[in-house]
Amino acid sequence: MIVPLKRLLGEGFRVFFLAAGLYGVFAILVWTGWLGIHAAGGSFADDPFAMPPHLWHAHEMIFGFPTAALGGFFLTAVPNWTGAKAARHLYIGAAAALWLAGRIAIWFSADLSPVFVAVVDLSFLPFLGMKIATQLVKRPKPQNMMFLGLLAIIWVGDWMIHLEWIGVTDDTAWAGFRVGLFGICAMIAVLGGRVTPAFTRNALMRKGQETALPVSRRWAEMTGVGGAILLPLALIVGMPETVTGGIALMTGAAQIVRLSGWRSVHTLGEPIVWALHAGFALLGTGYILFGLADLGIGSEIAALHVLGIGAVGGMTLAVMSRAALGHTGRPLVAPHAVAFAYALLPLAALLRWTASSLDFQWYYPGIFVSGALWIAAFALFVAALWPAFWSEKLRSGGA
Repeated sequence: MIVPLKRLLGEGFRVFFLAAGLYGVFAILVWTGWLGIHAAGGSFADDPFAMPPHLWHAHEMIFGFPTAALGGFFLTAVPNWTGAKAARHLYIGAAAALWLAGRIAIWFSADLSPVFVAVVDLSFLPFLGMKIATQLVKRPKPQNMMFLGLLAIIWVGDWMIHLEWIGVTDDTAWAGFRVGLFGICAMIAVLGGRVTPAFTRNALMRKGQETALPVSRRWAEMTGVGGAILLPLALIVGMPETVTGGIALMTGAAQIVRLSGWRSVHTLGEPIVWALHAGFALLGTGYILFGLADLGIGSEIAALHVLGIGAVGGMTLAVMSRAALGHTGRPLVAPHAVAFAYALLPLAALLRWTASSLDFQWYYPGIFVSGALWIAAFALFVAALWPAFWSEKLRSGGA
């Protein structure tokens, strides 16, 4: 058991991607289970967490599940970008323990001091940020250093929530949830905007295609990235909804224009590539729906779930599975179970959007089926890639 555990903690993607997959299943099982009991007319006498269940759900799906994926990504990618030494077992184990401690503190927050809960929950991102900062300064390119700022934005969103839960403020949690989500979406706008066309180009060239390769439009790149960063900042300072709605519409349109140049139709035969395109498409769609909701058209909650399920969930699943295969020497071909999981998340996002946008009679069926699809997708991911997380790297296969 010691050797497999040492291997699990030997590379950041192993423990954190596995944690993200497992927690993605657990958190939605808890949420849909609670909703099912509530829909049937039942209730719990006491919840272990101090906040209402829907806020526990929102917090953990923004600051729990995705931050594990970010930890695995940055601890793996940054050393490759900079040539710095990768984090060692002790650091990776400590970071994973700190992330887990945050989840436990939130879960048992009803019996803990809110200040203690805040301190524990808010510790992981700075701990991660300090490590990757020491690696980034080895080769301090602005396009990479900016990720420290995006991590800070996500952290500020969580801090705003805890300020209200502690009792320091009266109305910062609502904005904090959105700041955190849109901070993560900004990560996707930047990282997804890099890897999606690059991996698509590589896949097409491997097939011998020399024309109709992905192209970038500079104005759309600048608008899509700039708007994605500007939106959570506007939410932090409390800009009016007409302003945030306009920013979101502009940002979403820019993402769709960016995607239109990346030859999505040519990737349909390679699930591990088209999954990136699907996640990015839902990113742009979610921004547009949120912008319309801020201007009084449509449901904001529905728009936020398109972003959370389709963009964050979809892009996270696509990147984690690709990285896990590639960094363990396996072929960059999605196992059938993972390819099926890719298809489940866009459908889950559509059903969740429908549940909040249409007649109330579809609310619970839409949520339960959407939740089941999410659970199935991440359960398939964990099951299919379990050997990759625990086993030695293969000598040949992925890049």
